[in-house]
Amino acid sequence: MRNSIIVLLLFDVFIGALTYFFGAEHWFINFQVGFISSSLIMFGSMLSYKGMVDARLNVGAIPDDERDTLSKLEDPYDLYDENLENDKEKSLVEVVKEERANLKKNRRTLWQTTKDSKASFSFYRLGAYVLLIFGFFYLNNNKILDIPIYLFSLFIPSIILVILLMRQK
Repeated sequence: MRNSIIVLLLFDVFIGALTYFFGAEHWFINFQVGFISSSLIMFGSMLSYKGMVDARLNVGAIPDDERDTLSKLEDPYDLYDENLENDKEKSLVEVVKEERANLKKNRRTLWQTTKDSKASFSFYRLGAYVLLIFGFFYLNNNKILDIPIYLFSLFIPSIILVILLMRQK
């Protein structure tokens, strides 16, 4: 995360210096408001999701499944399990009934769903969105809003973070 912050700050300084030195004060203000608010939204999202995942790991809510990803995709209900193949007495109908019962048993309640949506309603993200809205209204009310520059500055942090995260893999 520290590397992401450093790269975003360097890019912000570079583009900010270019717009400032070329005398485009409106571009500079639009870029700064959009870039900073978008960056804060990204970091707020990452912090809230990290906290949610850490909390679920500490509680043990995320099971350690021994099946690999390919077998989960090819056989999501584990129908071709070795134990199942050896047990020829079970018919496909019984297996389907068991899976339906398991799905009914694993339905999520409203409370469980709201616990998982805490990351969507975190203080960091909501504060960053409020800053984004106030920045937009500030630029619009002062008649200095330049939509192409503002939209460009909103998309740049997400593109930079995607590139950085892809390089880490």
